[in-house]
Amino acid sequence: MEIKKAQGAIEAVLFASGDPVPLEKLAQALELDLGTTEKLLRVLEERYNTPESGIQIVRLEDGVQMCSNPEFAAEIRRVMEIRRNTPLSPAAMEVLAVVAYNQPVTKAFIEQVRGVDCSGVVSSLVAKNLIEERGRLELPGRPLLYGTTQDFLRCMQISSLSELPPVPGREEPDKPEALPEPSDTSSDA
Repeated sequence: MEIKKAQGAIEAVLFASGDPVPLEKLAQALELDLGTTEKLLRVLEERYNTPESGIQIVRLEDGVQMCSNPEFAAEIRRVMEIRRNTPLSPAAMEVLAVVAYNQPVTKAFIEQVRGVDCSGVVSSLVAKNLIEERGRLELPGRPLLYGTTQDFLRCMQISSLSELPPVPGREEPDKPEALPEPSDTSSDA
């Protein structure tokens, strides 16, 4: 496939998709090797990822997506009559931090770390698609496990969780194994 045509095909796929497209899937669809696809993407990133461009190409984990430049968010809102998203509360930011640094986690784990009930905040973050259910823990009651989404990465303007800042006082982020949650000693039954 001719270089200019391949770049056009990448643009078309990313524009039409709306969601991140895995690099391997993009290469396969264009019948190109990964290295060539990567080079073509870098050329497109140089073209689009400038302060004056209305469109950017962003990488999210193993995927690539075309999206609008945040610099023009106010204009987009005015034209599309989108009300400004309300900022996340401090409680929501705390829950996001607990989930992002320790995922997958249960609601009970989040509540243990924060020391307060988090049901409403977790539900709100799921509704905003910043966290999602990632299965169930193999314990009695089979509690839900939560993890962050690609929307979380996009909102935080990072391409992967490895770009999160280090936690002060924590040498290297350990991936804790799923441990049984502490038993609830309250007498709510």
